[in-house]
Amino acid sequence: MIKYLGSKRRLVPRIVDIVGRIPDVRTACDLFTGTTRVAQALKRDLGLHVIANDVASYAEVLAQCYVATDADMVDVGELRAKLDHLAALPPVDGYVTETFCRQARYFQPRNGMRIDAIRAEIDVVAANPTERAILLTSLMEAADRVDSTTGVQMAYLKQWAPRASNDLELRLPELIAGTGSAVRSDANELAPSLAAQGVDLTYLDPPYNQHSYAGNYHIWETLVRNDAPETYGIARKRIDVRTSRSDYNSRVRAWDAFSALVESIDTPWLLVSFSDEGFFAREAITELLSQHGETAVAPIDFPRYVGAQIGIHDRKGARVGEVSHVRNTEFLFLCGPNANEVLALSSEAATA
Repeated sequence: MIKYLGSKRRLVPRIVDIVGRIPDVRTACDLFTGTTRVAQALKRDLGLHVIANDVASYAEVLAQCYVATDADMVDVGELRAKLDHLAALPPVDGYVTETFCRQARYFQPRNGMRIDAIRAEIDVVAANPTERAILLTSLMEAADRVDSTTGVQMAYLKQWAPRASNDLELRLPELIAGTGSAVRSDANELAPSLAAQGVDLTYLDPPYNQHSYAGNYHIWETLVRNDAPETYGIARKRIDVRTSRSDYNSRVRAWDAFSALVESIDTPWLLVSFSDEGFFAREAITELLSQHGETAVAPIDFPRYVGAQIGIHDRKGARVGEVSHVRNTEFLFLCGPNANEVLALSSEAATA
C-alpha cells in the first residue's frame, strides 16, 4: 500500500473486530476510502461485499484493483507477463521526469523515466478496465517505494531519502477474492442511496483538517489521469488543486457538511473514525450520532505520522519550528442497535 496521511493501518484490526461482532452485516460502504485499506480488510477478513467510494481518481483505481476485482476471476499469468513487459521498457524522458525529478525532487531521474515509459504503455497493453487498474496500482506502489517524501506530496525531502536510490520494481498487487465495487462520487451525494442499495454498515473517515488530499497526493492523481497538467509552486502541484478543496477542509464549512452527511445515511449501522487533531470535538460527534441511534465511543492512542515528528521547516529545509506533540487519539464511534454491547465486547478482546 502507498504511504498515506490518515491511513487506518493501525486501526484496521480493531475496525475488523468491531464489525465482525455485529450480526447480519453482509454489505458495507467505505465512503472516504482513500487507499482502500479499511475496505480491503472488510472484504478480505470478513467476506463482506464492499462499496469503496472516493472523489480522487487514484482512489478509484485502488478500489477497482483491491475491492471491485475478484482475485479468483483474473489471469495471474497474463498479468505477470504484462508486468514483465512493462518492467523491460526502455526509459522515456517525459512529463514525470521533467516535473517531479527536475522541477521538483520526488524521484531520481532514472526512476522518473521508467515511470514515464510504463505509464504510457499501460494504456496500450491493458485489455480491460480491471487490468488497467491492477497495472496502475502496481506502478503507483512501485513509485511510492522509491519516492523522497515523508508520506505526503506537499513537499519533498531536502536530502534524498535512502529508498529513492533503489530501482523501481513492479510487483503484482495482492488481490482479494470476493465481490465489491468502486465508485468515484462526492460522499454527500452518494450517501442517501446507500440504504436502497442494501448497505448494512457505512464507514466514515472524512478529512479532518485544512490539508487537502488533492494537494497531499497530487502526483498519484496526475499519474492515474495521465493528463500532464499545468503545475505551480515548489511542490509542482496540479493547478486544479487550487480549486478542488473540499468543504471538509474548511473549519467554517466542515461541520455542516458532516452533519448533513450523517443525517442523510439510513443504514442500520454507522462506524466513524476521527482524530482529536480534527475540526470536530468528540462530544459533538457523539451528540450528532446519538440522534440516529445508540452510540458508543472507543478512544485509541497512537503516535503521530513521521512527518509531524521531525519539526517545521522552511522552503530551504531549515528548521523553523518545533514539534508540539508526538501522539494523538483516534476515536471510533459506533452507532446502531446494541452499539455499547458490541463495542464493550470488542474492547474486552482488545485488552485481553
